[in-house]
Amino acid sequence: MKIKPLPPMNSLIVFEAAARHLSFTRAANELNVTQGAISRQIRQLEEYLGKELFVRANRNMYLTPTGLQYYQTVYSALLEVAKATGEIKKWQGEHQVTVATSNAMAALWLLPKVTAFQQQEGIDLRILATDNIFDLHKMDCDIALFYCRVPPVGMNVTTLFPEEVFPVCSPSYLAQFAENVTAEELFGRTLLYLDDSQKDWITWSEWFELVNYPEVKPKNRVNINNYPMLLQAAMNGQGVALAWGSLVDEYLDNGTLVRPVETVLRTQANFCMLEPSDRGVIPSSVKQFRTWLLDQLPGQVGQKGLG
Repeated sequence: MKIKPLPPMNSLIVFEAAARHLSFTRAANELNVTQGAISRQIRQLEEYLGKELFVRANRNMYLTPTGLQYYQTVYSALLEVAKATGEIKKWQGEHQVTVATSNAMAALWLLPKVTAFQQQEGIDLRILATDNIFDLHKMDCDIALFYCRVPPVGMNVTTLFPEEVFPVCSPSYLAQFAENVTAEELFGRTLLYLDDSQKDWITWSEWFELVNYPEVKPKNRVNINNYPMLLQAAMNGQGVALAWGSLVDEYLDNGTLVRPVETVLRTQANFCMLEPSDRGVIPSSVKQFRTWLLDQLPGQVGQKGLG
């Protein structure tokens, strides 16, 4: 059954503040609006009720008998709503963790692991995927997981694992070449490129330069703006891609991807856990997830590869 009659709901918030302070000015300051806005809301409420709620005597303001009775009822009702809201927010804080991360880390590292966490902890995870680390300041997240050369300001940074970059391809793609294939032959056919919009990620040109290989201009070049899709293309035998250690361990272990050369580029960049430095009290759910996350860090296991 519909609850009626109900006044304009915003006017109740304004009335409660004005009645509690007995001042439109102080109510306006509390609600961050103008005094004129307070006056309009009170006038609208009085017109709806057909009764005056305030009386002004000299420079003082008082509640009318109707106003006093109405204030006591409105205050009690709003207090109950506030209590219920607080309980819900408290539950969310204790039982929900919001994690912002890149599409690559979400698909290749985090999501394959979180099932075990949810079964053990009973905490709801909310995962927000974005490839723009600068979006973090717009997102209400508890923890962020990103690859970054320079971490954003205002964040506490915990290194998850260092950057290690090396080529990968499918076994079927590698089988097209002779066993003693040269770098020029291997990289000269088809290279898979991560689109230039992903500016933090190492490019093929940078990789060739930093590992002291002569840069190879491939006969065919495929540009993809999503790293998980780029790896899928490599698994499908469409060319050679650059891979980041710890993101492709599962595919190397099961043989879906192989390393056609042993060369590895290690840089000063890292995959990091970022936490807002000004968030205040940390909920127990976030602490539990953080502890679990750090337990998932890869061990010091040497990379597999072909000769």
